[in-house]
Amino acid sequence: MQSIKVVGGRTLSGSVDVSGSKNAALPILFSTLLADGTHRFENVPQLRDIDSTELLLRALNCQIERNGNSMQVTVSRPEKMEAQYDLVRKMRASILCLGPLLARYGEARVSLPGGCAIGSRPVDLHVQTMKRLGAEIEIEEGYVIAKTRRLQGAQILFDKVTVGGTENALMAAVLARGTTVIENAAKEPEVIDLVHYLRAMGAQIEGEGTSVITIDGVDELHPAKHRIVADRIEAGTLLIAGAITGGAVTINQCVPLHLQALTDKMQECGFTTHSDANSITVDATDEWSGTDVATAPYPAFPTDLQAQFMALMTQARGTSVITEGIFENRFMHVQELVRLGANISPMAQVAVVRGKRGGLSGASVMATDLRASACLVIAGLAAKGVTTVNRIYHLDRGYEFLERKLASLGAEIERVSESA
Repeated sequence: MQSIKVVGGRTLSGSVDVSGSKNAALPILFSTLLADGTHRFENVPQLRDIDSTELLLRALNCQIERNGNSMQVTVSRPEKMEAQYDLVRKMRASILCLGPLLARYGEARVSLPGGCAIGSRPVDLHVQTMKRLGAEIEIEEGYVIAKTRRLQGAQILFDKVTVGGTENALMAAVLARGTTVIENAAKEPEVIDLVHYLRAMGAQIEGEGTSVITIDGVDELHPAKHRIVADRIEAGTLLIAGAITGGAVTINQCVPLHLQALTDKMQECGFTTHSDANSITVDATDEWSGTDVATAPYPAFPTDLQAQFMALMTQARGTSVITEGIFENRFMHVQELVRLGANISPMAQVAVVRGKRGGLSGASVMATDLRASACLVIAGLAAKGVTTVNRIYHLDRGYEFLERKLASLGAEIERVSESA
């Protein structure tokens, strides 16, 4: 087991490149199942979740070649249209193979997935969507078992915005007969990136980035080339890391528009941020004020930056109220921040943070999920003494070499084995 040790009190400065988006790469990699042949990708991050996706694709008879951040996926018909429990249990995004398998082969057997314990995140919407498209579905012994002769275009209205549900609907509908209209669709950049690749494969899709997406089904698709969009969550995490140390940090190879909700809030706190076509800079400030944040679907403040922003608010002047509007159990990092000395009063989906600059002291803490891991690393940057973040396998699911990037900006941070 490995941990990350952070010595607090170092001011970060300089520039760093952001990696490709995990949340964009995963559905795009699963979309390769829609077309035989070799698909080529650039800017694929080196992460545990990408490794898990590779194992699942290999089990579905794909051949994978990886060279750094380049990846080739050569697809041919699987012997069995099955995503087994052992391959799915660690990553909830594995449910995204349901739509492609069902659309392409008319059958799928997909284990109910695992992932971070941040809420129920049921697969109901995925199942209902496939039923709307004409599939017959049963859930038996922990598996979603789906069959169809051919999916049929349909009107799909989500009662709440769902990124994964929108992505699965898109991948199923591109090969369905007729027209599918997705209403209350997710607008996230990762959904748009998936549409860009599906369109490169020959899909006919309109309306991405709006609440209504229209898909005209085609008979077949073909492999293509694509560069994965920058990871806005990693970019935001690095911006917050620079800010909490009072530093001046530039994040390169990102899309500033994707982070406007965060930079607007940082400006409310008193930070100066400025951007150009593909970079964002946060400038040093000695003191910042608290502000209230409520997470909601894009383009609002992202739930995946809520924990990191809470760490920043522990050092703010005054009180902040943070409302989690997406997941019902995403405050598990609060008790670990309190171990470091933070003054936080959590309720069901609201946390009141009473900030105090310099009020954190290093301690041993436990990461409970992916974004909580980053939150605790960020808090450690501001804490007096040494903070040890344990169970960092969560961090490796979604951040490519985070400790190296922080070290390049001046952080005193290292990855250590438990025996060290």
